Amino acid sequence: MNNKQLVAIQAATYVKDGMLIGLGTGSTANYFIEELARRQRDDGLKVTTVASSTISANMAQSLHLPIVALEHISRIDLYVDGADEITPEMTLLKGRGSDLVKEKLLAKAATQFIVVADTSKLVSYIGQNFVIPIEVIPFAWQLTKKNLEDVGAEGDLRPNAAKDGLWISSHGSYVLDMKFDKSIDAKTLNDLINNTPGVVEHGIFYGLADTILIVENGIVTELRA
Repeated sequence: MNNKQLVAIQAATYVKDGMLIGLGTGSTANYFIEELARRQRDDGLKVTTVASSTISANMAQSLHLPIVALEHISRIDLYVDGADEITPEMTLLKGRGSDLVKEKLLAKAATQFIVVADTSKLVSYIGQNFVIPIEVIPFAWQLTKKNLEDVGAEGDLRPNAAKDGLWISSHGSYVLDMKFDKSIDAKTLNDLINNTPGVVEHGIFYGLADTILIVENGIVTELRA
């Protein structure tokens, strides 16, 4: 069993009968979805799921997990997902590859948000290893970018995978990938981006994680807020 599978199975132990579970996106989240399906099949676990992406929704459906649309929920019991960066204060960077709007909606709606990761995701400050993804309204992207540049940010619109156009989110936003001065603390940066006109959502998850499960060499360590 690899580290990702180990930490995903550990996260699944928090799941109880009757829960509404938010499904994250990515390789570790896939192991979590598989473990939920196994427990449903072998142990008679009864849960309902809601997905943060089409990829996760398709996987859940293929494994016969009951799934509801995001439009039909106002709260969930538990959300399990990975992160691209995790600071000592449990601020996260997410959304580099999938739909960060849905991810943040689920993180905020969850009674408990559990993050699963390995030690490579631990950083001293947000933006240490990756740029910060910022979804923006298409017609406002230049104004939004200028406002962010005025506070020292650098970056540009994210190209699509083929490099022949722009990355478009599932609901039609553009994505600015921006780098900020490391001296700006996570709370200030979170507030600054939140207050920038034209921003739909961004990848800093401040004050949202309840529990972080970190795996290293087959051992899972639990960090709590």
